[in-house]
Formats: sequence, C-alpha cells, structure tokens
Amino acid sequence: MPNKSHKILWIDDEIEALLPHRRFLETRGYNVTPATNGEDGIELLKQTETQYDAILLDQVMPGKDGMATLDTIRTINAQVPVILVTQSSDEKFVDVALGKQVTDFLVKPIGVAQIASTLKRILEQQQIVETQIPGRYTNDFNTINALKASQPGWQDWIDIYVKLLEWDLLSDQLAEQGLEETHFEQKKECNTEFSDFVQANYPEWVHGSQDRPPLSVDVLDQHVMPLLQAKTPVYFIVVDCFRLDHWMAVEPLLYPYFSIDRKYSFSILPSATMYSRNALFSGMLPAELARDLPQYWQEKSEDGSSTNQFERQLLEEYLKRNGIRIKPGVQYFKIFDLRGGNEYKKRVAAATRVSLSTLVVNFIDILTHQRSQSEVLQQLAPDESAFRAVAQSWFAHSALFDILRLIAEQGVHVVLTADHGSEFCNRATRAYGNRDTSTSLRFKIGNNLACDENQAVHIRNPREYQLPAESASKDYILAKDDYYFVYPNDFYKYKRQFQGGFQHGGISMGELITPVVTLKPRKG
Repeated sequence: MPNKSHKILWIDDEIEALLPHRRFLETRGYNVTPATNGEDGIELLKQTETQYDAILLDQVMPGKDGMATLDTIRTINAQVPVILVTQSSDEKFVDVALGKQVTDFLVKPIGVAQIASTLKRILEQQQIVETQIPGRYTNDFNTINALKASQPGWQDWIDIYVKLLEWDLLSDQLAEQGLEETHFEQKKECNTEFSDFVQANYPEWVHGSQDRPPLSVDVLDQHVMPLLQAKTPVYFIVVDCFRLDHWMAVEPLLYPYFSIDRKYSFSILPSATMYSRNALFSGMLPAELARDLPQYWQEKSEDGSSTNQFERQLLEEYLKRNGIRIKPGVQYFKIFDLRGGNEYKKRVAAATRVSLSTLVVNFIDILTHQRSQSEVLQQLAPDESAFRAVAQSWFAHSALFDILRLIAEQGVHVVLTADHGSEFCNRATRAYGNRDTSTSLRFKIGNNLACDENQAVHIRNPREYQLPAESASKDYILAKDDYYFVYPNDFYKYKRQFQGGFQHGGISMGELITPVVTLKPRKG
C-alpha cells in the first residue's frame, strides 16, 4: 500500500460502470475522483485546492475526446502523469500520443490489477527504489571489500571501479540516503589500494607481461584494426580527458542510435595527453616512440606549441607498420571550439566514403584546465557529481552528439575512447626540484627530483617504465591517490590555490581506467 494517499483523477464517460475498479484502487490507498467527460475533468484539474498525482484518461468519449482533453491538460499542468486508456495500439497513434506527453497506455479491455500496477510503477517506483537502496548498497559494499581482500587483478579493479561509479550515478538521482560518507571512504580506500597495485605491476605490464590490462598502446590493435581488416568503415574518436563516469552518464543518450559494446583500457603513465594520446595514435610506448620515431617525439614544448602535433603522422606510421592500406587515406580533425565542431559536422554530412576518419575532441580537457583558473566554473562544478552533470549537459547539446547521430544515419561504426581521465585532488604533497622541473601538478619531470614516496611514485629509472631517459639524472615523480604537488616554498599558499582541482598525469582510478566503446548503428 502506498505510504501516502495518491490523488487520482479518472476521466471516462462510463465511469459509473467502473465503480468496482475505483473501490479496489481505494483499498490500495488511492483517492479517486471521477469525471464523466473531458470538460468536467478539466474543471476539476483547474481547482487549485486539489493537486492530482496522476490522471486516467479515456481516449473515446463524446464531446471533448481524450486527445483533445489531453491537449488542454498539458496547458494547465505539463508534468502530471497521464495514462491514456485506449482501444488502439496502432504505432502511428502511439507516436502522436507520445508527442503529446502521454506517460503510459492501457489498452482495453483492462483489469483492475493492471491499472493498480501501472499507477504503482509511475507513482511509487522512486520511493520503492530508495527503500531498497541501503540493502543493495550493503551487498555491493561487502562485494567490493571481498574483492579487495582477495588480491585483485586488473580486471577486478575495473569491476570495482565500475561498481563504485554506478553508485555515484545512482546517488545523483536520489535523495540523500545517509550512505554518502561510507561510500566516499570506500572510494578513497579503493583509490589508495589501486594506486599501490599499479605501482607494483606497471613495470611488468610495459615490458611484455602476459597478464596485463589493455593499455593505451593496445586500443588500435584491439578495437580499430579488426574493423579495418574487415573493410568496415570506422570513425575513431578520442575525447581528451573524458572520465569513465562522464561516459556512463552520457551513454544512455546514444541508446536510440547505436548498440554499444563498452570495454576498458588503462592509460599509460604519466596519464597526461603528451604521453597517453601519442600512445593511442602510435601504438608505441613513450621510450619506443622517442627511439624509433624521434622526429615525432616532443616531451616539452619550448615555444608554446602543442606536444601532440603529429597524431596523424603517428597513425599513418602505425598503419604502415601493420601493412594496412586504406582508400581514401586517413582523415584527421581536431575540435577545439563550436566553430570547429560545426565544420566537422559539415564534413560528416557530406562524406560519401570513409575508411578511417579520426576525430579528437578537446572540450572536456579545456574545461578541466579552465576550471582551475575560474571561480565561476569552480562554483558551477564544485565536485565530481556536479562536474559529471556539466559533462552530461555539454554532451547533450554538443556538436559531438550531432556528429554521432549523423554517423549513425550513415550506418558507420565508431570506436570512441579517452586518452586519460582526471582526479579530483584534495591533498597537497611536497615536491622538490630545480627551476627546470616541469610545472604539472600531478607529475613532474626533471633532474634529481624528490617527493614523499608514500604519496607519490618516484621513477629514478625511466626505462623501467618505458619512458625516455636522455640523461642519467632524469627522473619522474607521479602523484598517487588524490594528491597534488606543491613546492615547499609558499606551500600553504599554493595548497589552498590548487586544492579541489581536477588534474591528470598521476595514478588513480579516475585517471587510468578509461572507456573504449564500439558503437554499431542500429540503422539497417
């Protein structure tokens, strides 16, 4: 029985014959007000002293029929659920009714149990879900703890992270359950143990371990190459700094257009664009790239230019190395702003033949960096939940969404991924280095660096991590968990300045575990 008496307005010209149905609903806790025609129903709805929780509306009535009554209802109340009782299940009629914001349909003949279950689903589902949340959370909490206690492998860590993010997304939709602090602490503990796991295993992963997660260097091999070998046209889309929870928030928007196969990969280290994205396009680790294709390797920008200038060339070298020839050749485009998005939309709309078209979308990365410098953006996205909502809103109104729908219309496959994610950083840790040390907050490159090695990974031998080592004194430090680097000078000033920023380049679940999704158009 409902916790409160829901008020139902039932408009039907045969309402007297439905008295047994009304009495049954009243025994289930529903307060039913009858109306024998559309005009009377509208007048009842206009009475401000009564707010109805749902309306049962007969389609076929003399005078003002159900569809005309529905039009008037929506001018009075655009939100109240309307259940249309109809004799027709014709697809065209259903489309018209849905366009008029019908909530659900009941097709005659209808039984009282069918009416009750429909009302229960519409009016009480949220309450029922919230009632079950504590028990469901306890089960998942215990499952995650059991996995953590069993020496989890890389696949277990993906499962743990996905489960944690599913709770994040569910919490975004529900009222507070009193579980927020427990969930936060469990995520924090998981992030610490994951960072230790990566630190312990990463050198083996990049030196040929058979039991390693898919890394940035494997994405082309595992997801794009099979499509090219099968002569399947494909768009390869990389969204810079696109966190896994961002993808999970926007994924449902694409259900009408694509069947979606979501897999995962780990960003290489450092989890920063100059490393991970070059690895995506080349299929090579940084040390291999610096050794074999030095003309395309640039670890530091001396003149302010991008360290990712050669992605098209790296992709072409990858295809040549793997004996893949495609016609037409590789198409490459990068979107920084609305104008670039609109230009690429025109290209997609005009495309008559595609073999491999590659797109890099920089908006989320730009937003991430500008947020650290803008008080307005910090207020707009003060935490992970709000940042997720901003990413979802951006995607829903973005050129990228338009582009994907155009691609779906053309019947072309998409492989979409991120080079890395980001971490919401709340703890400062001291870094030591000279003035030539790089300025990033989550990783630093320099000579004879130092750090707190409980809070960061100190890479004294870059070759162990398949990173370039031009000199014996060169080393790297990578922040773990949610730490960010601050120099000892004016430590507390810069601690306050950078706290609560989304950063990347270090070791955390948010930075390393990235989505790799294959989108197959539903059309055709």
